[in-house]
Amino acid sequence: MTLLKTERLILRNWCEEDRPFFHRINSDDEIMEYFPFRRSRGEADAVMERIRDGIAQNGFGFAAAVLKETGQPIGFVGLHRPSGLANLPEGTVEIGWRLAPEFWGKGYVTEAARAWLAFGFEKLGFEEIVSFAVVDNERSTAVMRRIGMHHDPNGDFDHPGVPDSHPHLKSHVLYRLRRSDWRATQK
Repeated sequence: MTLLKTERLILRNWCEEDRPFFHRINSDDEIMEYFPFRRSRGEADAVMERIRDGIAQNGFGFAAAVLKETGQPIGFVGLHRPSGLANLPEGTVEIGWRLAPEFWGKGYVTEAARAWLAFGFEKLGFEEIVSFAVVDNERSTAVMRRIGMHHDPNGDFDHPGVPDSHPHLKSHVLYRLRRSDWRATQK
C-alpha cells in the first residue's frame, strides 16, 4: 500500500520481502547508535508486523521509505503516536525516521518528512507534530530544524524506556511544530 510519493521516494506499508532489511535497521550498531537495544530477527519481525497492522488500520505509521527508481528500501519515515512518555499528552503525534547509513546525507529524510508533515497537517488535521531524539543525535536534530521544527527546552526529558545501564542515551530533546506555524512557511 503506497501512502505518499515524493520526488525520489515512495512511502509505503511494509511487505514480507522487507523483513531482512527491517531487521538490519533494527540491529545494526551504526544505525542503532542512539538506542540502548538491538533487535533479534524475531523481535524485528514482530515490530514490523505491529507497524504494518497500524498503518493498515490508521493510514499512517513508520512507513517503509523506498527509492522510486529501484524499489530498494532505504529505511523508514513516518508519523506515530508514542506511548509511555509522561511528558507528552495522550494523542500526541511524533514524526520519526531511521535510514541505512549508505543513504545518510542525501536529503531523503528531509524530503519524506516534509511530505509527512503536509499529510499530517492537511489531510489528518493534526494541530501539532513533535519529534525527539537523544541530545547528542545531531543528525536527527538537524533534520528537525530543516523541516521547521523548534526546540522546546521545557519539554526535554529523560526517556523512561532507556535503562540506567545507558546513561548517555537517557537525555532527550523535544522539538515541536504547530500546524499554524507550518502553514505560514508554505506560502
